Amino acid sequence: MFLWSMSVIYMFAFASLYAQIPGLYGSDGILPARRMLRYTGKPLLEQLQDSPTLLWLGPQLGLDTQQGMELICLLGTLIAFGAMVWEPLRDALIFLFLWVLYLSLYQVGQVFLYFQWDSLLLETGFLTVLVAPFNLFKWKSTVSKRHDGITFWLIRWLFFRLMFASGVVKLTSRCPTWWGLTALTYHYETQCIPTPVSWFAHQLPVWFQKLSVVGTYAIEIAIPFMFFAPIRRMRIVSFYLQALLQVLIILTGNYNFFNLLTIVLSLSLLDDEHVYFFLGHRKQNKSRSWTQTLIKWGTALAELASYCLIVYWTVVYFELEINWEKKSISSKPAFTYHEFNQWLKAVTIPSIWIGVLSLTWEITTAMFKCASVRGFFWKLWATIQWAIFATAAACMFAVSLVPYTYIENDSNSKIWPGVRTMYDSVDRFQLVNSYGLFRRMTGVGGRPEVVVEGSYDKETWTEIEFMYKPGNVSAAPPVVAPHQPRLDWQMWFAALGPHAQSPWFTGLVQRLLQGKKDVIDLVQVDESQYPFRSHPPTFIRARLYKYWFTKVNEDGSVPQKWWRRQFSEEFYPTVFLGDPNLDSLLSHFGLKDKGQPKRNADTFLPVTLRAVREYARPLPAPLILWSLFFTGAAICLLKVLFSGSRSSSSKNKEKEAVAAVEKNDQAVKKEEKEKTKRTENSADCDKYAKKRK
Repeated sequence: MFLWSMSVIYMFAFASLYAQIPGLYGSDGILPARRMLRYTGKPLLEQLQDSPTLLWLGPQLGLDTQQGMELICLLGTLIAFGAMVWEPLRDALIFLFLWVLYLSLYQVGQVFLYFQWDSLLLETGFLTVLVAPFNLFKWKSTVSKRHDGITFWLIRWLFFRLMFASGVVKLTSRCPTWWGLTALTYHYETQCIPTPVSWFAHQLPVWFQKLSVVGTYAIEIAIPFMFFAPIRRMRIVSFYLQALLQVLIILTGNYNFFNLLTIVLSLSLLDDEHVYFFLGHRKQNKSRSWTQTLIKWGTALAELASYCLIVYWTVVYFELEINWEKKSISSKPAFTYHEFNQWLKAVTIPSIWIGVLSLTWEITTAMFKCASVRGFFWKLWATIQWAIFATAAACMFAVSLVPYTYIENDSNSKIWPGVRTMYDSVDRFQLVNSYGLFRRMTGVGGRPEVVVEGSYDKETWTEIEFMYKPGNVSAAPPVVAPHQPRLDWQMWFAALGPHAQSPWFTGLVQRLLQGKKDVIDLVQVDESQYPFRSHPPTFIRARLYKYWFTKVNEDGSVPQKWWRRQFSEEFYPTVFLGDPNLDSLLSHFGLKDKGQPKRNADTFLPVTLRAVREYARPLPAPLILWSLFFTGAAICLLKVLFSGSRSSSSKNKEKEAVAAVEKNDQAVKKEEKEKTKRTENSADCDKYAKKRK
């Protein structure tokens, strides 16, 4: 299940990026990727050391940087799709290749690929290489599974770091909305790309929003420690709580494949027995001895005590009180920033030791499994595998302590220098990363939104509507996940500060003035929705507005408009092609065009890539992603049904064969009985004849 899910995530990531490459990274794109690769004549190995990306091989294949990125995305999409529908492709070498492909894109992706979920996908993808089977040396299926508990534990440790850090940074950031428990009263309308459900969630009463923040703290800070609980049922409960949180985020926000990837990480909390139970393959209850029954009741009491402690601490430290008159629950933090920092300092190092003990248990358990293998050769081979993967897991755990302890400075300063050296040597490969989502809540005074306008005469201005980000106050928020419109996301970040903090925005303005088709496709795939489709605008400016969700009407009906807005200030001055101000900004940010790149030869590979691009250009990216997914899911379902019918038919054949054998045996037995009877009758006749004689 984990490997199948990772195949789907990779497919979403590659296909989503493929649809945006020309407009983001092409020669006529916002941030041409060819600027990131400087061919200085160095040997290939030195170039790979400087920037580990397969795009260095592009010129040898007759491809420019854009086409090289397109080829990588297409390969990644096809291979991930193949791994999704065909189990033999879920191999360590396949996942290693997918990881290398995505790392190659990350190296030249610049600001449009520097999101935490891109780093999370690379780290999870590398761990998947360790988890997946290595069929090349898979001589005996039972032997190759002895170390699975060790490698899969690394997924659980990554999940713990992600969730615990995401909860902690909300309080260490000193954001007044997180400390006042009012963050969700702003979050639904100020997040990057809301969904229609976000509008309805925003209308919930304040006391419920504050209680939801308390629940978020409990799930992200307290529950992750249950990931390493020795009681199996506690890990399963923590899985469902984490999955519930991610599903709620998916319903109320468009966060591409991030929440799906987080749910995939949470699968590390389950075991085969629970998965089989979920699929309907229930295990028969065996009779237990009195000692087993006693242990069962003892673990149940310990589990209940753990839940009670979490609930008690939540009620005490957030002063939860039920107001029966107002039918609400009041809440507020009962601790200070200094007290929380002291608690964090006291718990960070012990959490590391919890990880050490948990990993040691997995390594020891795997060692005993290897010792139980029959045959000297297979036992030796299992032990070698155990030693390799145990060493790899220990190294990955040690290196991950550096970014994990970023949440607490004193703990970070105690990390052994040798571990820091290891971390610095692998940092550019994104093997381990630090996380901390939703650190601060933005848009408290209203959601800042950049609105781009174009004009032919500098008098009449027309707004340029983007496909996904808020603009038209009457347009409903879209549902685009698992696709990530990376330009729309960066437009959200750009609105948080002056345009000088977002140099790429000047590149966007230039391409819109030039009327570049690839960039326009990022704004609107449907040409009829783009106001300057016949001729590019002569002038462009950008203005900053404040947006708010509308409220429910007094009669309880839903208003026709989803948003209301108010002009705030000018974001980008009015510019035109040849404007000295625009040229100065382009030169300052290193975005000025330096001549067109050489056209590639009309060989098979470039021609094929151009044909695929022309075919996919008019298709919306979410449509491409969901078409791939449902096609793969249908193939998997047909395979299951076909294998089920084939197994049932084979069982019927076996039953028929058994019945035929039984029938044949019965016929033989009947014939033997008749033969015996005839022999007995013949003997009786002989005896009677002798008597008469």
